[in-house]
Amino acid sequence: MVRGSTLFLKLTVFLIGIPILAVCILWLPSIAKDAAGVFPSYWVYPVIIVMYVSAIPFFLALYQALRLLGYIDKNIAFSELSVRALKTIKYCAITIAVLYAAVTPFLLLIAEEDDAPGLLALGLVVIFASMVIAVFAAVLQKLLKHAIDIKSENDLTI
Repeated sequence: MVRGSTLFLKLTVFLIGIPILAVCILWLPSIAKDAAGVFPSYWVYPVIIVMYVSAIPFFLALYQALRLLGYIDKNIAFSELSVRALKTIKYCAITIAVLYAAVTPFLLLIAEEDDAPGLLALGLVVIFASMVIAVFAAVLQKLLKHAIDIKSENDLTI
């Protein structure tokens, strides 16, 4: 495969990460400050903490996606390294879903107090999207593992 054929996908991964980084640095502190003045802090702070903590597995999954694209560029896509990258992406997606599921009761309290049902829907969308990514990564991981097993079996056959 021509080196750099995945350049568009790598650029897309970077473009996905930049807005999330901007949200964490610029938008979340101001939202936390505004919300702490309106709602009880024991409602707001768990939500803000989960949003910051969920950025860690999100960026780890983006890094693993970049590594996976690098493996494709190097023609080692059918390797155990790719399986491990997909496994990490799967666990990161599950972690994000669990974190947002844990904070959903706080989102419900804030949404009821502010009469904003879209806030709860936004949390549920994040959970659903994370689980879809986790299932997709798990399916790809199994398929890739199966393909590697077939390839190694064929390599032994003369």
